[in-house]
Amino acid sequence: MKSVIPLDRLRFLINRFRTRLWVRPLVVCLLSMAAVFIAKLADGTALGKHAPTIALESVEALLSVMASSMLVIATFSVGSMISAYASASNTATPRSFSLVLSDDVSKNALSTFVGAFIFSVVALTAFKNDYVEKAGLFILFALTVIVFAMVVVTFVCWVDSIARLGRLGSTIEKVESAALEALKRRRKAPTLGAVVKEKSKTNGEAVYASSIGYVQYIDIAAIQTWAEKNDAKVVVEALAGTFVTPDRTLAYVYTGSGAKSNVAYECVSQWFHIGQERLFEDDPRFGLVVLSEIASRALSPAVNDPGTAISIIDTMTRLFALWNEPAKEENDKSPEYDRVYVAQLSTHDMFEDAFLAIGRDGAGLVEVSLRLQKALASLAAIGDAEMKDAAIYHGQLAFKRARHALTIDEDIAAVRDAASFAKPTPSAATMEGR
Repeated sequence: MKSVIPLDRLRFLINRFRTRLWVRPLVVCLLSMAAVFIAKLADGTALGKHAPTIALESVEALLSVMASSMLVIATFSVGSMISAYASASNTATPRSFSLVLSDDVSKNALSTFVGAFIFSVVALTAFKNDYVEKAGLFILFALTVIVFAMVVVTFVCWVDSIARLGRLGSTIEKVESAALEALKRRRKAPTLGAVVKEKSKTNGEAVYASSIGYVQYIDIAAIQTWAEKNDAKVVVEALAGTFVTPDRTLAYVYTGSGAKSNVAYECVSQWFHIGQERLFEDDPRFGLVVLSEIASRALSPAVNDPGTAISIIDTMTRLFALWNEPAKEENDKSPEYDRVYVAQLSTHDMFEDAFLAIGRDGAGLVEVSLRLQKALASLAAIGDAEMKDAAIYHGQLAFKRARHALTIDEDIAAVRDAASFAKPTPSAATMEGR
């Protein structure tokens, strides 16, 4: 079981590299250069006796065409990607930029174009200097045809993808997918494999953040190993997504005796990875925040797009419905890390991330208010006690905002009827005389 978390740490590191635009093109370039040198190995085999004779002019023509065109196409693809990134930041929210940047289709396209350019230059150089013989020339020709076919297929697929990349609908889908994966991961391990934290457990030696930023990842396995070695218990206070400063407590450390110990507990802070931005993978609430930001921008007077806000409300409903699904049996097993305590995500906090801004900015639009109330009513009906309480609270709050923002009695009555599940306070009846 101990091997699970090292894999989780590896996942975190790999995801950091995946967001770098240069990683995949670099790998493809190295493979392209290696392919040319592999062709040389064929000269020492019996393939030279059976390989058909390849006209030198055909190989040179193909390599020349790729060498002269691939760099231009790669430059064009970078320009198109930059335009798509700018569009995503302007039409959705800058917080969605990392998801658009990690688009696999665009990265594969750029890698293929740059790799084909490097391959053609290296292969043309080897060809001009008689580096390969008959068998090597045949392998080089075969590789050239394969690379050329890959370029054509990649370009066709990439054109279809770049037409959608950066568009609002595509960005919303990417954010929803990222939020969904984070929610599934947290739902599978509500306390990250640790013991459920008790609300009253806030004593002990405080461990403070050494830098300012957001907690991006917590290495629970490393904390468990340290705690076992020092006969201590660690209570995590700052979950992924928390903004921390040097005066903010990351965790509390309890020694075996319960008294102040000489154990260097400050080292626990090194297993809290802190960065300048929030990340989607280990922070389910961040996906909800970004979706809410997209809806708020759509509801601004400058954009005036209530349809997008309604679409976001539908997305939130799907995400919370998934979050409310019964946990699998493995969640009932004994905690894997029995010396670490981690709090579960608060459904009330998640509802605040998702619906507070939409209820505020959409209060003056009857169609948005109605859809919000219907979504909250559905979540109250299918959710557990905590989700029901959160849905009722935000239903009441959204109705109060709508009651003051709407000016037509019929609109107010429609929203009131939709919010009937939330059992508004009697003071709400004062709107009858409006």
